[in-house]
Amino acid sequence: MLQEDLHTSEPNSLVHNSRLLRRLSPTALEEVFRAAVQRSYPANVVIVEQNTRADRLFLLVKGCARYFFLTPDGKKAYLLWLTPGDAFGAASLLAEQSEFLVSTETSADSQVLMWQRPTIRDLATRYPTLLENGLSIASDYLVWYLATHLSLISDTARGRLAHVLLSLARGIGRKHPKGISLEVTNEQLANTAHLTHFTVSRLLSKWQRNGALSKGRGRIILCHPELLFKYSSSSLTES
Repeated sequence: MLQEDLHTSEPNSLVHNSRLLRRLSPTALEEVFRAAVQRSYPANVVIVEQNTRADRLFLLVKGCARYFFLTPDGKKAYLLWLTPGDAFGAASLLAEQSEFLVSTETSADSQVLMWQRPTIRDLATRYPTLLENGLSIASDYLVWYLATHLSLISDTARGRLAHVLLSLARGIGRKHPKGISLEVTNEQLANTAHLTHFTVSRLLSKWQRNGALSKGRGRIILCHPELLFKYSSSSLTES
C-alpha cells in the first residue's frame, strides 16, 4: 500500500481520521494509496502557495500544518490548523483549472501523501465517494468561515468564543452521550474567535467549572450550550 517507511498500522489510522478517505471501499483505498507519492517536509516550509495553480492534492500523514493568507500589504493572516488525516489542495478536484485560495505551510516536521491533479481526478471519477468527501471538506470550511464571521458581531471575548462554539457544534459537531462533541484545539478556537490562546483557555476552564462543557485533548464536549452565555463576563472583555 504505502511506501515501506510508513508503519503498517498507519493506513488504518489514516482511514479512521481522514474525511477524504471515509466510506471508500478496500479496493478503492488500495488504489488511492498506490497512486500517492510520499513527501517529507521540515518545519516552516510552504507546501502550497496561494494564487498558484491548484495542481496537487495532499493528505497530511504526520506532523502539523496550517493555512495562511497573505494580505496585499504582505501580512500573514493565519487560518486553520491541519493535523494528520486532514487534506489540503482540494481545489485540484474541480473540473475547471483553478488556483489555491490560501497557502499551506508546515509548523513541524511533516509527511504527506500527494496526488497530481490528473491522478486524483481520475480516481474521483472512478470512485465518486472521493469527490463527495471533498465536497464535505469544503462544507466544513464554510462552517469555520461562518463561525469566524458570527464571532465578529460580539463585543466581548466570551460572546465571540460562544458564537464560535455554537456555530461549530451546528456544523461539524457529533452526537455524544454527554452532549455535542467537537474535535477542535484551543489554537483553532483562538484563531477563529480572534482571541489570545490564554483568553480561550481561561474561558473554557470557567465554562467547564459551571458545567457548560468538558475538555479533553483536542476535543470539547458541549454539555449545556445554553450556559455559554450565562457566565459573568465582567472581567472577560479582552479582544
